[in-house]
Amino acid sequence: MPTDDDGAHLRALVEVMRALLGPSGCPWDRAQTLESLRPFVVEEAYEVVDAIDRGAPDALREELGDLLLQVVFQSELAAQRGWFGIDDVVEAIRAKMVSRHPWVFGDAPRTDANGAVVSWEAIKRAEREREGEEGAARRGALSGVPRAMPGLLRALRVGEKASAVGYDWPSAAGAREKITEELREVDEAVERGDPARVEAELGDLLFAVVSFARKQGVDPEAALRQTLDRFSRRFTHAERAAGAIGKALGELDPAQLDALWQAAKRAERER
Repeated sequence: MPTDDDGAHLRALVEVMRALLGPSGCPWDRAQTLESLRPFVVEEAYEVVDAIDRGAPDALREELGDLLLQVVFQSELAAQRGWFGIDDVVEAIRAKMVSRHPWVFGDAPRTDANGAVVSWEAIKRAEREREGEEGAARRGALSGVPRAMPGLLRALRVGEKASAVGYDWPSAAGAREKITEELREVDEAVERGDPARVEAELGDLLFAVVSFARKQGVDPEAALRQTLDRFSRRFTHAERAAGAIGKALGELDPAQLDALWQAAKRAERER
């Protein structure tokens, strides 16, 4: 059950991490660097997402703990370099959340979810302006979107941030029209036999699809994961059905493959 222990367990975790990194600590932990831990941060974040998608609270608790460990681990490595410690990390995000929610912690008027996003971006712009022209140039509206993000998620975040400063279609209809336009341009590039242009136009098409999904309130990354899960289940069903008659999928003709696929879809609906 949830408890309110005022961060006591977090402090205990920090002490465990410090022991692991201490002179008598774990050789593997002591050998790590901020750079060597990068893949673990990404992996743990994906495992959190997987636990959410599976609706598995026990797994989610465990994976959030693994992700938190990475935060504590890297904060301790940063402290060894004299940069900052875990308290600085916690205080920085606490202060940011308070300053960027004046409708909760200040006297700004209450707002809805869309208004909260617009206000959040406006506050960020004001913060950049206070940093001066150099800071504003260094941190534009899209500067907070990491290039290392998965493509669909990055496209979603870029679209959200552009929309927050007014750079967006007024309605979903405009985004839908853009899909049709980009499909036409893909076809034209294919007809010209220009591989580089085909790649560019397919990128434009994917971005347009993500924009339309965003306007519909759909997370395109989650939507694609669900589609891939469905495809994998149906493919495995068809593969096993073919094996039951002593065949591999590659030995079947298109009509037989379609029949197996339709059977897999019916089996899924009946579950």
